[in-house]
Formats: sequence, structure tokens, C-alpha cells
Amino acid sequence: MKRKSVTSRDVAQLAGVSQSAVSRSFSPNAKVSEKTRKKVMDASRELGYRPNTIARSLITRSSRTIAVVTYSLENPFYSSVLEQASRFFQAQGYHLLMFFAPPGGSFDAVLDDIIRSQVEGVLMLAITMTQRQAGLVDDFGIPVVIINRTVDYAGISQVSSDNVQGGYWAGRHLASLGHQRIAYLGGLPDSSTHQQREAGFLEGLHSMEQACSAIEIGNYRYEDACEATRRLFSAPTPPDALFAANDLMALAAMEVLRHEFNLRVPRDVSIIGFDDVPMAAWPSHSLTTVRQPVDLMIQKATELLMKQVAQEETQPEHLILPVTPMLRKSTRHHADHN
Repeated sequence: MKRKSVTSRDVAQLAGVSQSAVSRSFSPNAKVSEKTRKKVMDASRELGYRPNTIARSLITRSSRTIAVVTYSLENPFYSSVLEQASRFFQAQGYHLLMFFAPPGGSFDAVLDDIIRSQVEGVLMLAITMTQRQAGLVDDFGIPVVIINRTVDYAGISQVSSDNVQGGYWAGRHLASLGHQRIAYLGGLPDSSTHQQREAGFLEGLHSMEQACSAIEIGNYRYEDACEATRRLFSAPTPPDALFAANDLMALAAMEVLRHEFNLRVPRDVSIIGFDDVPMAAWPSHSLTTVRQPVDLMIQKATELLMKQVAQEETQPEHLILPVTPMLRKSTRHHADHN
């Protein structure tokens, strides 16, 4: 026989509370005493009751769902961002709905699905968005915050780190160490992070009266970065220093140089990354890198999104957060060159 489903009325009767008290007990931000909540939870466990979030969303017209759009979780930096965002929204009583855009990071492929899903807000994680796409989302009235990408559109909140300054520091630092053939291993060419880090890097080299010796594209992916590194170091005059637009590619380059080219890091080649993912500090890597303030990025982005979801009167904000150089052992010291 099919088991009869347990309703909130059954729970209320067993707990000796009103049906509305049962509903409030399952709403994270609702006002209800701990004594009442405990009665409701005990009765729910005894009866095997599970609240119907779909039915509740139809009544309240609130899906309690936030869409997260990304193109890959290969980069450990985005895994950290996603974990922290999940914990924040979960504490607010919201669920995350994941959408994966194609590897190029185009938003068109998932835009229709997001609109149909009735989410209350969208957190875009490293997705390249055009002005046209930004305008479409804005027209639909869906609150959106972009993390780690920028778009030339005033109507959407954006939180990124100072990519130009990070690239500038990397260029100046490698030049100051006496390197003469300094290359750039870029990410996705259309992404704002690639373009801004490259612009800062070239400016930093120029400030030291140097130019970039070579540019290759690794698309922010491990295998693509390995291939790009092989191309760079198979050249007749290979680089003696490398700035990679993220740590994942820097680590890929390090592996290829050590195990395929028998080069020593940093004695033969200095390497700088960008992000400061946890494994960058592992002793076997000890990667010099540019740290993005991931905690602050998530704090600002999630707060901005929740204000919009709550329909508070807020203007879109474009936040650029400071970066921090992290000096480790993958780059020479100033005393190491003549």
C-alpha cells in the first residue's frame, strides 16, 4: 500500500502548535521560539515529515533559489569561491542551482534555462558577458552579481580584484630580478581577467624598459597550459621567466618544465601565477603568485545579491578589490643574478 504523506497539519497536531508555527519553524529567518522549533522538529522526525519547498514557493512566490553560473570547476580558486558562497546562501535559507556554460564561458547557452528556472538571483562566476546579454538580464529584472569578470554595463553589480595592478607587479618583479626573456601565459582571450592582467603585465615590463618576449594562450586550463608551455620552451630562444594568468596554468608550466625540459625552477626559469589557491603554498610548488581576496570577494558579492533579492533600494556597484603579492620559491631572489 502507498504510504500516506504526512502534512504540516499532522505535525502541528502532534507538537501541540499552530500550523503556521510549523511553517515558520522551517523558515530560517522567521521568528519562532527555540522551544516551539524543537517541538516541531521532534514531531517532524517522529512522523517522517518533510516540508514541500515547491508547494511553499508557489504560495509565497519565492523559490528560495540562487543560480550559480560557471564554465568549469577545474580551477581550485572557483571551488573555494563556490564552497563559501554555498555556505553563505545555505545559512540564509537559499538553495543553489548550478548552470554550466560552454568552455568559452558564453552566457547565451544558459540564459533561457535560468529565466525558466524562476531563480531569485544569479551569481556569475568567471562568465564572460556581453553588453547585450547584460541588458537582457537587466530587462528581465533578475538580480545578478558577477564575480571575477567585468562587463562594460552600469546596470549590473560586479566584484573583481585589481587584475591590472597584479599584472603590473608581476611584470616589474620579474624584470627587477634580471630576466631578459619574460613571457605571458594567458587565459581565455575574450575574458576581462586575461586582458586586464596582460595589460598590467605589459605596463609593468615597460616601466622597467622591457618588452614581453612571447605570449601563449592556456585558456585557464591545465592541459591547454601544458601545451602552451611546450610551444614556448621549444622555441630557439625560450623564456627565462613566465607570468601565468592563473595558478593552475603556472603549476602546469612548472610540471612541464621540470619533467619534460629538465629545467630548474627558479634557477633556470622564474614563474609567477595569479589567485593564490591553497596548493600554491604546498612545499613542492612554493609558487610566487598574486593573491585574490577570495573571502572579501564572496562577502561583497553575496551581500550585494541578497540586497537586490530583498528588493532593497540599491544601486549596482562595481567593486575592485586590492591584490597581494605572495613571494615564494618559484622566483629568483634579487641576490641570485649578477
